[in-house]
Amino acid sequence: MDRIGFIGTGSMGTILIEALLSSKALSPGQIMIGNRTPAKAERLAELYPGLVVAPSNAELAEAAKVLLLCVKPLEYKVLLEQITPVLTPEHLLITITSPIKLSLLEERVPCAVARVVPSITNAARSGISLCEFGSRIDEAQKQYILKLFSSISHPTMVSEAFLRVTSDITSCGPAFLSYILQQMVQEAVTETGISEDAATYLTTQMFIGMADLLKEDIFTLPSLQQRVCVPGGITGEGLIPLKEGIPGLFTEVYRRTHAKFAEDQELVEQRLTNHQR
Repeated sequence: MDRIGFIGTGSMGTILIEALLSSKALSPGQIMIGNRTPAKAERLAELYPGLVVAPSNAELAEAAKVLLLCVKPLEYKVLLEQITPVLTPEHLLITITSPIKLSLLEERVPCAVARVVPSITNAARSGISLCEFGSRIDEAQKQYILKLFSSISHPTMVSEAFLRVTSDITSCGPAFLSYILQQMVQEAVTETGISEDAATYLTTQMFIGMADLLKEDIFTLPSLQQRVCVPGGITGEGLIPLKEGIPGLFTEVYRRTHAKFAEDQELVEQRLTNHQR
């Protein structure tokens, strides 16, 4: 297998590296890493002996034919300036960020490009990774990507038209649900006096158990609600304020994420287009 280079060892880059190592899909010796702040990459290499820290992004791109670009969207202009001179048609670039259009990336590099949007759930070798392939991807490269990410997730094909909403659900979703569950905990503490530790433990175990029910196909989301909510019962009474307050909430969430996505996409395109001119 070719050596794989990770450019960017921030939160998600590190999660991917650690998940791929723990799943045994990759060994430390197969991974080369680089980061804008070298000390961060060096600390990761200390934790996983065998990881190689590249002196520069250009040298990383020369040494690794498969590159995972784990940097923020507005860092792509500088990144492409650094690596494009050494890229060849044999390279494969995989971006993990959503605002970069693959067609725009293809215009600036001589090789195949793909997108894999991960989720924090991949740290537990679970959840979804969203896959989108550029026009130059061949079947071998496609199968390589799907096999690699199958070790830590359920790779799922997505079209550009639905990239944002699918990312909202799979990638942003854990943060959204975490916030809701934290509110459930805090308001239980405030309203009843239960300890925060107890409420947190109970809520966490409830959520894990609910996930297991869904994972085992014992219930769907609607049938689970129906089974718990018996007519005239306490659960139904508790659902009343939820039914009054929640409908429409995620409409606003999606509108905001889509607006921010469009803003980021426009900024990225402006930077890259200005660079090209």
